Amino acid sequence: MRLILAITGASGTIYAENLLKVLAKNNNVETHLIVSNVAKKIMGIEGVSLSSLRDLASKAYENSDLSAAPASGTFHWDSMVVIPCSMKSLSAIANGLELNLLLRAAQVTLKENRQLIVAPRETPLNSIQIENMLNLSKAGATVLPLCPAFYHKPSDILDLVDFISGKILNLLHLKQEILREWNEGMNDEY
Repeated sequence: MRLILAITGASGTIYAENLLKVLAKNNNVETHLIVSNVAKKIMGIEGVSLSSLRDLASKAYENSDLSAAPASGTFHWDSMVVIPCSMKSLSAIANGLELNLLLRAAQVTLKENRQLIVAPRETPLNSIQIENMLNLSKAGATVLPLCPAFYHKPSDILDLVDFISGKILNLLHLKQEILREWNEGMNDEY
């Protein structure tokens, strides 16, 4: 599987870092990383190293490089995950803007009928933001808000972050051992 992982300027870069670490362990996944300029600033504030993320990815691109492979539909990838997805980027994707490589790759993903997952981390939401999410969903994207569950009794922040990575891996149809599959009787364990 070839996957584009894009990081935008919303708080929560730990989610992208965790997902990249999990994906790097899978020899069947080739990750292509795009990081927005604002995301680079947020990563510095949140203590996430850009160089360590680049090391985890198979290939990294500058967001300003509109001649890079992900700018074209002839470069095949299976899925794209935007995590965390800022409301600015979500709005731009929902409205067809292609101002940089990240936004162009998202538009190519949609036009080529490939899987696009956007993971916004924002609260509360206004009606414009909700409408943009609805429009993305109508266009074929999956909107996965960064809202971890608590029924699995997380013991720390990483458990909460792992939950989101597990959900994304399930959507990508990749084998994962983070989330247990729900079955009858499990609620007795919780």
